[in-house]
Amino acid sequence: MARAYTEISIRRLAGYVMPDEGIDDDIRLRAIGMLLDRGWGRPNQPAEAKISGDINVTIRDLMAEKAKNK
Repeated sequence: MARAYTEISIRRLAGYVMPDEGIDDDIRLRAIGMLLDRGWGRPNQPAEAKISGDINVTIRDLMAEKAKNK
């Protein structure tokens, strides 16, 4: 249902990008960022994790867990 508002939402964001004395620069910059993220995707964010010990997971285990949560 939320996707039905995509076009109008993008148009509203695009309206905030255009110069207008009534729109705060912070709002304008956030709208620009949102449009660029939507159009081009966000850049990859590096992630780091330190894990000690062995981790053993099988697809069968994942599927069983998914079935339990339904």
